[in-house]
Amino acid sequence: MHLDEKTIIELLNDSGLVTKTDIAVAQKKAKETNQPLGSILVSDGKLTEKDWNKIQAVSLGIPFINLEGEKIDLAVLTLIPEPIARNNNIIAYKKTDSGLEVAMLDVENLPVIDFIKKKVGVRILPRMTTPDSIKQALTQYKKSLQADFEDIIKKESNSLKLVSENGKSNEDKTEKELKELAEDLPIVKIVDTLISHAIFQGASDIHIEPGEESLIARYRIDGILHDAMVLPKDISSGIVARIKVLANLKLDEKRLPQDGRFKIMNEQGNVSFRVSTLPTYFGEKTVIRILRENAKGFSLEGLGFHGEALERIHDGMKKRTGMLLAAGPTGSGKTTTLYTMLDILNTPDVNISTVEDPIEYQMARINQTQTKSEIGLTFANGLRTLLRQDPDIIMVGEIRDGETASLAVNASLTGHLVLSTIHTNSAAGAIPRMIDMGVEPFLIVSTVKTVIAQRLVRKLTEEKEKYFLTEAERMALEKVVDLERILMFLKSEKIVEEKATWENIPFYKAKPNEESKDGYKGRVGIHEVLKITSTVKEMILKGASTDEIEKAAKEEGMMTMIEDGIFLAAQGITSTEEVLRVVSE
Repeated sequence: MHLDEKTIIELLNDSGLVTKTDIAVAQKKAKETNQPLGSILVSDGKLTEKDWNKIQAVSLGIPFINLEGEKIDLAVLTLIPEPIARNNNIIAYKKTDSGLEVAMLDVENLPVIDFIKKKVGVRILPRMTTPDSIKQALTQYKKSLQADFEDIIKKESNSLKLVSENGKSNEDKTEKELKELAEDLPIVKIVDTLISHAIFQGASDIHIEPGEESLIARYRIDGILHDAMVLPKDISSGIVARIKVLANLKLDEKRLPQDGRFKIMNEQGNVSFRVSTLPTYFGEKTVIRILRENAKGFSLEGLGFHGEALERIHDGMKKRTGMLLAAGPTGSGKTTTLYTMLDILNTPDVNISTVEDPIEYQMARINQTQTKSEIGLTFANGLRTLLRQDPDIIMVGEIRDGETASLAVNASLTGHLVLSTIHTNSAAGAIPRMIDMGVEPFLIVSTVKTVIAQRLVRKLTEEKEKYFLTEAERMALEKVVDLERILMFLKSEKIVEEKATWENIPFYKAKPNEESKDGYKGRVGIHEVLKITSTVKEMILKGASTDEIEKAAKEEGMMTMIEDGIFLAAQGITSTEEVLRVVSE
């Protein structure tokens, strides 16, 4: 199967969907940009994506299928695992004596077709479809997993109630009994389903919280906790024991907190889990942090950096000495930002070493060290050792005390580029924080080049509600942010026209839909990037406050986090409500 341009042009002419002039213009552009003719026509608005897919289907002599509103048999749908379906835009929707009918966007993707044929063991019958068709069909995986999850809980929890009816309380069980309970098949199924469901949902954490009469499982998705399932209290000891076995923790220790780790492999790559248990009044609470080790493809632009802020970071990374700091609370994406910068800096001519807790992503050609405080391998001790390893670039997971701060500063003074994180609410706030840790102001101005402060805001789904700011809404926003200043940034980056005003710039609200119950999916960063200029250096040496430093930085062109948030809201990426929620936390 191969798309013949001559046939495509004939079909386009015969269809009457586009004019000959439009086709000629698109042909010229396609040759210049080396893009498919159809893609040019769609991007220029001359042809809808659905019509282009139909033209391709006719050209290749294969049927066109529209799956919108179609209910697919679960047994057929799951013949292709969800990650493969999502990554390759392919859906199994019908199985007949002739073979397995699959809806695709790229029917010429022969390696995927061959892979599925080998996996399923039947003939594959490709069918052309639309992106909306694929998108809607993919939501059925989510529904099927939820149904499967609920089914397992109902079936297995009933049988498990007998486990605790032997006259012994959960607290009295021996290590041997707990181990047997942890290996019980129903318990294993429930824990496996909890974990797989969390990965599927894109959760960052799993909370398993004991109550007086039940066990509540919650997922943190896009920074917000959601109830996942209420489990019978009787199985709490089995659930906790199973997680402890996976994380290699002491089964019979229920009085003290414990920390551990484990790792699994799935279709999406390696996933690591950091486990923390904590004794509470009604039993042990367990929190599992999910770390996707092989996360790749990050870029600074993809993380939300743009304009002057992006240029400032690139300028900072060009330096061979000094410090680049990422500031923000826990879970604000600081480490991901540092990893993205490391990925850019990771070239054959430099030696990069890190000391982290934990190692969230594994990176090729980078020497990564995990801290182990129980044996004395702290950030400070690890950093001391790294300096003897002839590094060019050092990444310290976190500057949390004076000793680590002092060592990081000295490392940057002795010819190293140091990247690290610090817990402050703003970029300007990092300076007083370092002074509080005992770092002299003259050392800060000599070493710190750039400070990035950030938060994560949830992104709106494609199905969202458009509106325009009323005068009352503009006045309310004006109380917390300078709208004219944001409008200036929007115009300078050519996001809006030069004549645009807030009256004609659309905003969007979250609209619950099949893709997301609350109208949000995924997160993006809002940032402020403080460049340590000569003006800022003078202010630091004079002992200026955080507010004074921030004011000076704004005068030199720094966009604050809340300004960046409204900047994204004006593009329909997030909502003003979400921005205000995050920056006020």
